[in-house]
Amino acid sequence: MPWVSETEEASPEGAEHALTKGLSRHFRAGIFISSIPRALPWAGLFWLFEPGLPGYKHALTNPRMNTLTRYTFNTLFLLLAALVPTRAAEQRPNILWLVNEDHGPQVGCYGDRYATTPTFDALAAKGLRYSHCWSNAPVCAPARTTLICGLYASSTGGEHMRSMVPFPAGKKAYPQLLRDAGYYCTNNAKEDYNLGFSEKVWDESSKKAHWKNRPAGAPFMAAFNSEKSHESQIRKVPHTLVHDPAKVRVPAYHPDTPEVRHDWAQYYDGVTAADADAGARLKELEDAGLAEDTIVFYYADHGSGMPGSKRWPLNRGLQVPLIIYIPEKFADLRPPEYMAGGVSERLVSFVDFAPTLCSLAGVPPPEWLQGHAFLGKFAAPLQPFLFGFRGRMDERVDCIRSVTDGRFVYVRNFRPDKIYGQHLAYMWETPTTGVWERMFREGKLNEAQSYFWKQKPVEELYDLQTDLDEVHNLAAAPEQRAMLEKLRAALRENETRIRDVGLLPEGEMHRRSAGGSPYDFAHDTAKFDFAKLYATADLASSLAPEATPALIAALADADSGVRCWAVLGLLMRGPDAVSTAHDALLKTLDDPTPDVRLTAAEALGQHGTDADLARVLPLLAQAADWSKNDVFTAMAALNAITALGEKAAPLAATLKTLPTKGSAPDGRFKEYIPRLLEDLRDR
Repeated sequence: MPWVSETEEASPEGAEHALTKGLSRHFRAGIFISSIPRALPWAGLFWLFEPGLPGYKHALTNPRMNTLTRYTFNTLFLLLAALVPTRAAEQRPNILWLVNEDHGPQVGCYGDRYATTPTFDALAAKGLRYSHCWSNAPVCAPARTTLICGLYASSTGGEHMRSMVPFPAGKKAYPQLLRDAGYYCTNNAKEDYNLGFSEKVWDESSKKAHWKNRPAGAPFMAAFNSEKSHESQIRKVPHTLVHDPAKVRVPAYHPDTPEVRHDWAQYYDGVTAADADAGARLKELEDAGLAEDTIVFYYADHGSGMPGSKRWPLNRGLQVPLIIYIPEKFADLRPPEYMAGGVSERLVSFVDFAPTLCSLAGVPPPEWLQGHAFLGKFAAPLQPFLFGFRGRMDERVDCIRSVTDGRFVYVRNFRPDKIYGQHLAYMWETPTTGVWERMFREGKLNEAQSYFWKQKPVEELYDLQTDLDEVHNLAAAPEQRAMLEKLRAALRENETRIRDVGLLPEGEMHRRSAGGSPYDFAHDTAKFDFAKLYATADLASSLAPEATPALIAALADADSGVRCWAVLGLLMRGPDAVSTAHDALLKTLDDPTPDVRLTAAEALGQHGTDADLARVLPLLAQAADWSKNDVFTAMAALNAITALGEKAAPLAATLKTLPTKGSAPDGRFKEYIPRLLEDLRDR
């Protein structure tokens, strides 16, 4: 709309008056700022001085305008250009995270009609819902460890549940990066990071932490965590069910029993309660008049807390809901697919959140971050894969890596000798777990339901389009060979890129990185030959019989990690391999690395002669004494004793005398030895 009249345009004499009058009207009416789209802050300025507009044309072409007037006009233009700020400098977005625990996409807006989630559904109706978001780890501590720093926990050494390693030198957690940029960062209140920070991470992290406490004018990044959907709430009693157990969809891997239906119904009750917590936080924002100044993320920290989901790096343990609302004034930070009620098929995961926060705040993501920004000024290209991992879960050792392209999920089991359902004291507190195990022992389960209680295959491949419960393994299907090889190669490439230090036994990782962080150790090529380690781990866990000679030769390698995988490979191949490697394994009982000699003891005890068993039992008992060994050695010994089953019966009396307290790098390790001993004593 012209801001001078036709009369003023036609009158040369009125040109200067028209310019002055037009500017006066524009400022007096308050249009200059309010009419400018916040996403395009310069647009209003250049529209005002658009050469095609009447005032501009007559002001600069009028022959009666003298040099001084033209100089004054141009000076005014430059001053206004300098004074009108860009939107990013004028106002950066606040960022609110609504974080739930232990629930997957069991949300109404994700198509789950059994779920009752009005808050999340309303947020999705005005925001963007992501179809493919992985938590990278299927349990809280390593997932949150990945979130806080934008590095895979399998790269920092923090993949184990729960653990503690030093934070990498010279790196910063995302709250530190945002605080450096002027943000007030709060966390209310769960942290659960497997990383030891030497500097302050949050401005405040407590039950009282709140964006309301920020300094005047400071943008905020505030995370609020709800515990209402946590695994522990599934077995909380007393509890009056809100969701009808009769209407539960029991997944194919679970038996259909009253206990299972009850647990699933109570799980959904927890998700509804968490939804209400999120609603209260959003109302606080609305009441403060900040709803349109704040970008909102809603997500959960990993998949469902039900057994068979939580702790497993399949889609059902890694997929989480993710909904993001970006107000109109920050439209320039939206991705191309953004629209109210829209759905994004972009692949995103927790390792991407740190660079995305930087990008939203206008901060270039540091190059060392392993994820990719998916929003904001520095959004990266689409990524073709998401990656997952599983390390030690509480007291039980494991090593699994996974990858998806959004449809197919590939799982690589580096410890196929370990069954899915290793006994975890905490998981057994959920009624479903005990019923599920009992029915397996009684022979009452079908193949899909029995899978959890059997040794794992080396590779798994699932098609989420036809098998959402991931119970039909297509790894051996000829028609899926190309997909298997594609995802296998993608996994290897990412493992190499991040230099996965989690492929070392946990204790050995701590020993070899002493004085620094596992991340820094693993990124020193002189100290850590990742290519050799991965090749040996891959060969060892392939279970190929023809690999036995190469594994025997690797027992003499100078690298302790290579020797660890070599002896594991012999153990996992069973009696024939142990018999072939018998003499070499006997020598390995004197290896300087605890994990190497303890695995050799397990192999000889499990698959060797009676004389071998008699020799290794005292060695294992001595290593299991926490008062004489570090916590990692004691855990490894107790897990080996557990694996021997009835063959370890002669140690029963000794186990009753072993201490349940000892030294550890951090208090997070203190519960595992007592749990292992209790399980062994109850057998």
